[in-house]
Amino acid sequence: MVIRRVLAPRIDFRALRRELDLPEVYPEAAQREADQAAAAPPRPAVDRTDIPLVTVDPPGSRDLDQAMRLSRRAGGGFRVWYAIADVAAHVRPGGALEEETWRRGQTVYLPDGNVPLHPHTLGEGAASLLPAVDRAAVLWTIDLAADGDTTAVRVERALVRSRAQLDYPGVQADADAGRLPEPVALLPEIGALLTARGLRRGAINLPIPEQDVEADGDGWRLVLRAPVPMEEHNAQISLLTGMAAADLMLAGGIGLLRTMPAPKAEAVQRLRAAAAPLGVHWPAGMGVGELLLGLDPAVPRAAAFVDQAAELMRSAAYTAFDGELPGQPAHGGVAAAYAHVTAPLRRLADRYATEVCLALHDGRAVPDWARAALPRLPAVMAATDRTASAASRGAIDLAEAVLLRHRVGETFDAAVLDVDAPSNGRSRPGRPPGGTVALDDPPVRARCVGELALGTRVRVRLVTADPATRAVAFELA
Repeated sequence: MVIRRVLAPRIDFRALRRELDLPEVYPEAAQREADQAAAAPPRPAVDRTDIPLVTVDPPGSRDLDQAMRLSRRAGGGFRVWYAIADVAAHVRPGGALEEETWRRGQTVYLPDGNVPLHPHTLGEGAASLLPAVDRAAVLWTIDLAADGDTTAVRVERALVRSRAQLDYPGVQADADAGRLPEPVALLPEIGALLTARGLRRGAINLPIPEQDVEADGDGWRLVLRAPVPMEEHNAQISLLTGMAAADLMLAGGIGLLRTMPAPKAEAVQRLRAAAAPLGVHWPAGMGVGELLLGLDPAVPRAAAFVDQAAELMRSAAYTAFDGELPGQPAHGGVAAAYAHVTAPLRRLADRYATEVCLALHDGRAVPDWARAALPRLPAVMAATDRTASAASRGAIDLAEAVLLRHRVGETFDAAVLDVDAPSNGRSRPGRPPGGTVALDDPPVRARCVGELALGTRVRVRLVTADPATRAVAFELA
């Protein structure tokens, strides 16, 4: 659901690309390897093109990592087929293409075009699970009991064929109309089942609307949208697969996990203390995740509470291990051990983690090239995570500054999402009191100076909107 969108004029993102030192083209040798792989794509011996898979992605996507088919099992429960693009089958270990993907780490998304992990001939071509063509994939087959418990996992290289490329808005419209295509007809049921299991474990999902910049003719749109329910259901299938992968790795004593400490008791207590002043009813015995699931982030006080809850979700990292199991293997947001294996076209780590899972499932040694990569991946992924985050935030900051640069001095309605206070560690000596506000229109989020009260509605005056520094600032009106 799109909450708000506002048209912005022409914006030049090239300075941001230069600032982040983002590569413009693929090196000739790496591009040549990709073109050669695309010209002679691998054909796995196992043929599962009989499975009617479909992809579900944002509209217009071309780098399609996953395809699924969901069915009921004759004896009860469900079967999930989840095909993941087999990137390792296209990238030669030790080659120029592999070296360049290590330099990039992950796809960086910018409004004027992506900086892809792989050349388009692979990432949006021969390795992508595009519809109506045979593709090499890593096929996960996961059986679930009627209560959503995983009862069996199989992972294998296989030839697959997607029947259709679906997108989130279309799938949501079909779900609302009761006409979902057969391969994903069970997605609402299975997604809700897996969500409920996650909440019982203590999983936490922050319902924060996504802020983005989209092309609109000769200009750009600043967009604020909340994920549609079918997007959340789809994410549960990816989480299910990531947890199955983590279980394989932990049982085998080698792998790469996505980890995050569980929320500390004192942090949860601080959040609980913030609930009542914000008008959020938190029944005794209800977990954080269950409470957040019922909040509407379009309501200012609920949005402020969600913003405070984000403090619980810090310090996510990649943890490699080989032999000795990690002391803290779980991901606090998932409330279980979890691994990234479902987006190898866009994330470097997934390629190697998937190879580990294939070897462990088959009872064979992990290939040397994959084993040697594991200890190096956490640092590379941490660095490229920072770059991707800086690109996303920088693009939004620039769009906000361009959109507002001729409106300095005007006043706007806003909601207070966060305030500086010694208790949360964000105040600094000599810094005037203030916090973070979210404007009603346009959908801008920025710092505001003044004596603010969390979760209240205020009028704020724009005092700075500078595209050169990408700075936007307000004061209490």
